[in-house]
Amino acid sequence: MRRCLSLALVLAFASLAGAAHEDRLAPGERPPLLLTVLYDNYPFRPGLRTAWGFSCLVELGEEVILFDTGGSAGILLSNMRALGIEPDRIQKVALSHIHGDHVGGLLGFLEKNSAVTVYLPASFPEGFKDRVRCCGARVVEVRGPMEIGEGVYSTGEMGTRIREQALVVESSEGLVVITGCAHPGIVEVVRRAVEIGEEKVHLVVGGFHMAGMPEARVRAVVQAFRELGVARVAPCHCSGDLARRLFREAWGGGFHPAGVGWSFGLPSAP
Repeated sequence: MRRCLSLALVLAFASLAGAAHEDRLAPGERPPLLLTVLYDNYPFRPGLRTAWGFSCLVELGEEVILFDTGGSAGILLSNMRALGIEPDRIQKVALSHIHGDHVGGLLGFLEKNSAVTVYLPASFPEGFKDRVRCCGARVVEVRGPMEIGEGVYSTGEMGTRIREQALVVESSEGLVVITGCAHPGIVEVVRRAVEIGEEKVHLVVGGFHMAGMPEARVRAVVQAFRELGVARVAPCHCSGDLARRLFREAWGGGFHPAGVGWSFGLPSAP
């Protein structure tokens, strides 16, 4: 992965719709990176439906990747409609792990758009892979770290009992790490991202799998993030209220109260 160059200006994004915002770009500048949480148990934007699970849309200009699909296709598609996101704009789907609150919306989504490539951990059950293929989608089995789009990488399968992948996305400000539940450990996921990208992490968003974790362990994770140089955090889904509070206290303005409808933009890597 190439080393990213810092830009002096971070673009402001007022719209939560899935537009490329090309009118905001300087001449010759690549389209920006835009993340939008489509499914989460934490609320953010009024009028969207919450439920236990996670899904995040990753837009890099014309490249649109859906990371996880939540637990219900009905809720996922409802939120997409409310945000003005058409399913047929999505070319790729990446699934973090096999749990229903992350893959439950996939088959319903494929009824709307099956012309996608689905990147999933190789350890997924064969029956699941066959159902995805029967819907007309292409399946790519992920084992080790791999590039799944320009400037977008999978960490590869991580963990033992629950195998899971996360996404690593290049931006002008550093790496963006998107995690479903971080069952292998959120610190381990961030360390893997740094190994892949050879770059500091600008943002970590998604489920940190810290709900119910003792405060001492949460504080240890916060400290590890500090040592890794993580600039911004957006814990949601299974992160837990305690972790969100302690990360907010530690990060201040670098903390984002992510939930369904939350959107974050950065200039993409040059």
